[in-house]
Amino acid sequence: MNNIKSTFSIKDLENLTGIKAHTIRIWEKRYNLLQPERTDTNIRCYSLGNLQKLLNISYLNNNGYKISKIASLDSMDIPNLVKEVAQNDQTNNHAIDTFKLAMLNFDQKLFYDTYEGLEKEKTFIEIFYQDFMPLLSQIGVLWQTDTITPAHEHFLTSLIRQKILINTEKIQSKNQVDTNKVFVLYLPDNEVHELGLMIINHEIIAKGHQSIFLGQSVPLHSLKDILGYYDDITFVSYFTVKPEKEGLKKYLNDFSDHLLTKTSVRLWIIGRMLNDIDRNQLPNQISPFDTIESLVKNL
Repeated sequence: MNNIKSTFSIKDLENLTGIKAHTIRIWEKRYNLLQPERTDTNIRCYSLGNLQKLLNISYLNNNGYKISKIASLDSMDIPNLVKEVAQNDQTNNHAIDTFKLAMLNFDQKLFYDTYEGLEKEKTFIEIFYQDFMPLLSQIGVLWQTDTITPAHEHFLTSLIRQKILINTEKIQSKNQVDTNKVFVLYLPDNEVHELGLMIINHEIIAKGHQSIFLGQSVPLHSLKDILGYYDDITFVSYFTVKPEKEGLKKYLNDFSDHLLTKTSVRLWIIGRMLNDIDRNQLPNQISPFDTIESLVKNL
C-alpha cells in the first residue's frame, strides 16, 4: 500500500477518470486510443502517460467532442485542444484533473501553475470551495479504493495546506478585532485531518473575529485553560474519524460537563462522525453543522 504507484489497473483508470472499464476497453479496441502493457497473467497495465491521455479524452468528450473525432487527432494535438476548450469552460473539471495529475506525478510545479491560472479568475476562497473541496472529496475515494497511496494524498494536502496558511496570514495581518467573542478551533485526540478546520479559521478571521487555532489532537482537559482567559467562547471542532462512534456520546457529554459551564460558552461541530449521533439529544450549547458553508453563515 505504501509503494509509490507508477502504473495503474483499468479499475484505477475508472476511479480516476469516471469512465467505465467497459467503455475504456471499447475505446482501446475500436479506436486504439490507449496502448496498455500486459502483465505475465495478461492483465492490462497502464502508465501515467495513458492516464493523462485518458483524462484529456474524457474532458473533451464531456465537452461535446465525439470519441471518433478525438481518435482522429494526433496525440500531440489533444493537450492543445484541451487547453483551448478549458479557456472557455465554466466548469472546474479541467483544473481538478490537472491537480490529480500533479498529485500522481508528484509535480509541484504543475500544482502551482494550475493554481496560479485559477487565481487570475477567482478569489482564494472560491478556489477552495469550487476546486479544492471537490478534489479532496475525490481523493478520499481514491485513497479508500487503493487507487492512490498515502504518499500521493500527503503530497497534495501539504500543498493545499500551504495555500490556506499563506492566504490566512495575509488577512490575519490586517485583522482588527473589535469584539470580546473568541473562537477556539481544535481537533480531538488522535484526529489529524485539519484542512477543513484551517479553512474555517480563515473564514472566521476574514469576518473580523478573533480566532485561536490549536490544531491537531488536543486533549479535552487542555481546553479548560482557555476558560480562564475569555468569557464568550465558541469552540469549533471537526470530527472526521475521531472520536470513534462508540465513544462519541461520552465525549460530548464530558465536553458539556467540563467546558460548557456557562451559557456564554458553546461548541460547534462538523464532520462525518456527526452521522453517528442523535442530534435531538445534544445539549443546547452544542450545535452540529453539515457543511463548512452552513457553519460560516452563522459567524
